[in-house]
Amino acid sequence: MNERWVRVADTKDIPTGGTLQVRLGVDPVCLYNIDGCIYATHDVCSHGKASLADGSIRGDEIVCALHKGRFHIPTGKAVGVPCTNDIRTYAVKVEDGAAWLNSE
Repeated sequence: MNERWVRVADTKDIPTGGTLQVRLGVDPVCLYNIDGCIYATHDVCSHGKASLADGSIRGDEIVCALHKGRFHIPTGKAVGVPCTNDIRTYAVKVEDGAAWLNSE
């Protein structure tokens, strides 16, 4: 497999316990900083089409601001109603103070 990594943000721009919306090509992606670990998921809630970057992190879950559905950030699994469809996750690497996503 040919991995293609794309630099999407400086890690200092992702607040601890917070989110940052970025783009990977045309796709909106939400970056999360959970205790210094950076994760990435598709930014659009599978239930209400809201930006997950506008939500709040609780432990290792993101709570959608629109209808309060929840997703497990590391896996993208829907874990709280009304969300029942999972969201895509992206491989992340942190290098030289930057967050990189695998675009494959």
